[in-house]
Amino acid sequence: MIFDYPVTIHREEGSVWISCPDVPEMASAGDTAEEALFDAVDAMESALSFYVDQKKAIPLPRAPSSGQSLVRLPALTAAKAALWNTMIEQNVTKTEMARRLGVNRPQVDRLVDLLHRSKIEQVEHALNVLGQRIELAVVAA
Repeated sequence: MIFDYPVTIHREEGSVWISCPDVPEMASAGDTAEEALFDAVDAMESALSFYVDQKKAIPLPRAPSSGQSLVRLPALTAAKAALWNTMIEQNVTKTEMARRLGVNRPQVDRLVDLLHRSKIEQVEHALNVLGQRIELAVVAA
């Protein structure tokens, strides 16, 4: 799963704001497009965390349209989003995930909390338990 969300940059007199058709809860603003895009990563993480709180799958991004920019989730956040969506797809509750991992439920809460800085190895292990693995690629920017 790739978590690169296309966003639309709206320019108004004296400010810029960003919206995302795939995640309508996300909004970011700034004096410039660069500032608004920089803040959009935090805004996207916060917006996507609402889906986890509501026990809903995190929406996957569509292909970008002409003129749209991309907001790329950090690797850890993308891995956590993939873990959460896999748990939803496989109908695995946080309690069941804790049992499978041999940990306490609060540890699983942190693993799927997009705003908590877990160790990527822990998220990777949880994905492996669900039959998934992380693939990492480094490409030119």
